[in-house]
Amino acid sequence: MDNNSQKIRVLLVDDHPLVLDGIRSRLEDDGHIDVIAEASNGEEALHLAGEHKPDIVLMDINMPVMNGIEAAEKFSAELPDIRLLMLTMHDSREYITRVLKAGAKGYILKDVSSNEMISAIKAVYEGKTYYSSGVTDILVNEGTNKQVPLTDREKTILQLLAEGNSNKHVARELDISVRTVETHRRNIKRKLSVKTSAGLVKYAIENGIVEL
Repeated sequence: MDNNSQKIRVLLVDDHPLVLDGIRSRLEDDGHIDVIAEASNGEEALHLAGEHKPDIVLMDINMPVMNGIEAAEKFSAELPDIRLLMLTMHDSREYITRVLKAGAKGYILKDVSSNEMISAIKAVYEGKTYYSSGVTDILVNEGTNKQVPLTDREKTILQLLAEGNSNKHVARELDISVRTVETHRRNIKRKLSVKTSAGLVKYAIENGIVEL
């Protein structure tokens, strides 16, 4: 981007005023970025975005009233032309995948340098996706988990669980004990290196075991 290019118009969203001040200062030092507004929660961000039409929304996840994941879903539905870049301290696989599914175009951690934050904004503005190095490592490691084979019985149980059935319902369906279902569930989580039910559902969807 040269000096004659139009500035990238950014809306900052974070519920900590000191964080907002720090980010604004870091971005405006670049000369190619214009922070046009600031919001302290997702609901306010949606209102301001509709009013100011920023190019990029740089948004935290944990916020009152409406968090970043909920806001990302609403942005995708109501303001799809505005690109979302998440800036957060959360480096868990679950947060990353939920945000990306909600429509965010990038995910960077709050410990990134000023230069990397600016590079992320410019990349997303140009229509690319951007993940900071720590996020990329997590996504790559997640990909390796997909190579772990599940038995046919484990796949059947995973399918039933991912469809929202309880352990008791799965036990009745397969004519096995609830304890056996719980054991299979623990083994599946261990094999896939996931800790939550959401992680199981995500794996099942991405690997064609269930459909959305």
